[in-house]
Amino acid sequence: MQGTSLSSMKKHPALIPLYVCIGVGGFIATFYTLRLAFRSPDVSWFNKKEAEPWNSYKDKQYKFISPVRDYSKEKSQAPEY
Repeated sequence: MQGTSLSSMKKHPALIPLYVCIGVGGFIATFYTLRLAFRSPDVSWFNKKEAEPWNSYKDKQYKFISPVRDYSKEKSQAPEY
């Protein structure tokens, strides 16, 4: 297939921005998925170590972007079990 090797890219330089955009988009999607898997309070990887892992997020801000409010200064609305 033309445009998939480096030697054929020299013949079709208009495909380079396409490959760059697809690569950057794939990297961003992978990064965000891994961030959600490791930083989200909804995911518990070590559920046998801690009986209630959600309590560690009681006083943390875990939203990626919060333009309206600063959650770090407010008291958590997490229920006490």
